[in-house]
Amino acid sequence: MKFEPLGNGFGLWVSENHIFGTDAILLSNFANAKKSDKMVDLGTGCGIIPLLMLRDGNLASAVGVDISDEAAALAQKTKDRLNLEKFTVINSDLKDLKGKVPFGCHTLITCNPPYKANGAGLQNPNERHKVARHEVECSLEDIIKVSAKLLQTSGRLCMCHRPERLCELLKLMSDNKIEPKRLRLVCQRKGEEPWLILVEGKRCAKAGMRIDPVLYVEENGKFSDEMVEIYGKYKEDYLP
Repeated sequence: MKFEPLGNGFGLWVSENHIFGTDAILLSNFANAKKSDKMVDLGTGCGIIPLLMLRDGNLASAVGVDISDEAAALAQKTKDRLNLEKFTVINSDLKDLKGKVPFGCHTLITCNPPYKANGAGLQNPNERHKVARHEVECSLEDIIKVSAKLLQTSGRLCMCHRPERLCELLKLMSDNKIEPKRLRLVCQRKGEEPWLILVEGKRCAKAGMRIDPVLYVEENGKFSDEMVEIYGKYKEDYLP
């Protein structure tokens, strides 16, 4: 276990089983949180997404939900160290949030979900890693359904996922009255296929989706200017 700095006096506890990657940082940036947002982060892990938002002075309140007692303990340890009154950690199955998190009143839901369907591809023998990467404890449909219950009208759901599951994700959102409104593709560099999608939907909104410019991680063998800007407050020595 170690304390990872995030800049601006913020940081968080991480462990071998619960760390964070570029996708979580990109999702936090894409979600464009506001100071007034009441957010829930489903599958929060070590709490990286709400903590980045709180670091930047956003969110009226934040709830991090995770089924893993180890992940929840890490996030709680960070909350206690930083004395974050706005941040609440809930150790729970996201399919069992009734009575634990209020429904119908949140303005922002984020989720960096397991990318692989249960049974798809090789599964890691480490149970914690398997749960993080495969839909063992919850499915994409479970995530969308509980998000629809948590959101108020016009509340936003922001997710990242793999490109091959885009159609499934958009259909599930529409089926649950979360209208897809914004899409962004992430490519490692120009000329390559995207490795990540970022999607925003709004609860009970009108149809009509905007496609943002492609985000390129690298340019000329280095982080792109946009990636430097996104990572800038995290820690400068991370950047190549």
